[in-house]
This record gives sequence, structure tokens and C-alpha cells, in this order.
Amino acid sequence: MAALALLSTLLMIMILSLRASQGSSIACGDTCGSIQIKYPFGTGPGCGSPLFSQYITCTTNQQLILKTHTGSYPITSISYTTSTLTLTPQTMSTCTSIKPSPNNFGLDWTSPFQIGSSTFILLSCTQYQPQICDPSFHYICASIYTCPSIVNLGIPLFPPTNTCCVYSPANLDDKSELDLKAMKCGGYASVVSLGDNPTDPTHWVYGVNLKYSSYMALGNNNNLLTTKCSGCENSGGVCGFAPPGNGFVCVCKGGYNTSLDCSTSSYNQNQEYLFPDSASSPPRMFHFLFLSYMFFLILFWMHDLYAEVIVAAS
Repeated sequence: MAALALLSTLLMIMILSLRASQGSSIACGDTCGSIQIKYPFGTGPGCGSPLFSQYITCTTNQQLILKTHTGSYPITSISYTTSTLTLTPQTMSTCTSIKPSPNNFGLDWTSPFQIGSSTFILLSCTQYQPQICDPSFHYICASIYTCPSIVNLGIPLFPPTNTCCVYSPANLDDKSELDLKAMKCGGYASVVSLGDNPTDPTHWVYGVNLKYSSYMALGNNNNLLTTKCSGCENSGGVCGFAPPGNGFVCVCKGGYNTSLDCSTSSYNQNQEYLFPDSASSPPRMFHFLFLSYMFFLILFWMHDLYAEVIVAAS
């Protein structure tokens, strides 16, 4: 009986562990807040491209963010047509909120992102740096220095424009950072568009524009993954990947993953319970373990019953 109890305990632990793992499904969404999420981006682990998922994530309060070695930056928009996205770093200044920037803005060398069409405006600089400052944009400095919040940097309204530097085209240093301390500047603004009135900073579009490469996300299987991912998204699924090989999977709303798309025919022929949710039907492995448990339970019961009969007869 002790052997039977031990076997029963072990098999029940295996079954309960498998059942528990069923609830840990990939929760890939096609939106994060107001932003539409498409490949190569994803809302969490296993979603989108494995190259991008380590940098992009959707927080619990539905804020899409980019994580780098210098911090986390909210993403306000994505253009899948131009392969660009716009960040709004919390320490970045705008006309209504000019503030010191104690931390550097930076990207990771290994990330698939590069600075796009952004114009960095370095504010409250104690040393003018002609090697990076473009004098043809002095009107931008004069304009942003009319913003009343400029006094938050400890300088008066309409200060000398030589304390401002328009860094265009924007670039990062050898650490892939915008190091304001090294540049001897107190803060920065970044503008992606001057709008219809380039001398009115209240109507500028502020943010850091980044370019990304979809080809890097697709790797050597560019044509194959483009076709499979398009089919997946057109069928209502979300493109993702499955560790450890990071092979392509289409994450469907029905609680299953497939190697093709979420259409009925693909579901019937290619259903894969790689990450099934708690509402999904149990996979065949669960049935096998359960039947094996019942078989050995009956076998040991018959063995013990036979032993008891022999002892009684003797």
C-alpha cells in the first residue's frame, strides 16, 4: 500500500503541474492603450519579434514603452508605413514644461533602433559648442526661449541665444547617449515637426523620432515570415514566437497557437497547444497521463487485493 500511495502522489503532482502550466498562456494584444500593435512589435514576452520584445513592452496601465540602458521611455505613436516611432521621454522639455534633465537619453547599441528625423535643442548651455551647433537654426533657440517655463532652468526670459544649441541632425555619443552634462547643458527639447509656424513653439510637435528595421526582425526568412505574419494578422491573430527556438507562431484569440493563421482550416490542421489557456481543451498528453494514472492505480489495487487473498488463504 505504501508503494501505491507513493505512485499516486507522484502522478497527481505531475498532472496538477501540467494543469497549472495550462493557465500560463501568452496574452498577446493587438493594441496597447490607443496604439495599434503590429509585427514586429508585441505587448509582452512571446509577442511580436524576439529581437524587439526585449525592448518594447506594454505596461499594466496600457502604456507602450521602450526600455534601454538609460531608462524607460513612453511611446506615443508608431508609423508602420515609414517604420518610425515617436518617444516622449519624461525628462524632455516642451514649451509648456521646460525642466532640467538629470539623466541621459540613450539607446542600446544592440537594439534595432536609430535616431530618426529629430531636432535636439540643448538648453541653458554654459559653453557654446560650434562643432555640433547649427547656427542657421538660431531662430529656433530664440523661439523656445520665449516660453515662460524657461525660468525653471534658472535663466530669465529672452536669454542670450548662445546658451542654446540646435543639435541637428541629432546624434548620440560613443555610449549611444545624449550626455547633457558633458555638453554643459541643463536640459533639452526634441522636435519632430515645427508645424505651420516654425517660430511658435506652442505648436511644435515634441518627441524623439526613431527609425527601426523590419528586415532585422524577420531575419533570413524575410519573405516567408512576411507572408505568414500577414496571414496571421488578417485572420485576427497576433504574430509571436515560441522559445526556445523562437519559431514563428500565430497567437489566436481562441486560446491556441498555430504555425499558420487563425482561420478555421488552419485551426483544424495546425492547432498547437504550445501555450494553451485555461479555457482550452486539454492536450493529448494530459489524457495520456490521466489514463496511465488510472491504469497503474487499478494494477496496484489488484496486486494488493491478490496479496490479501493469499495471506487470508494461508
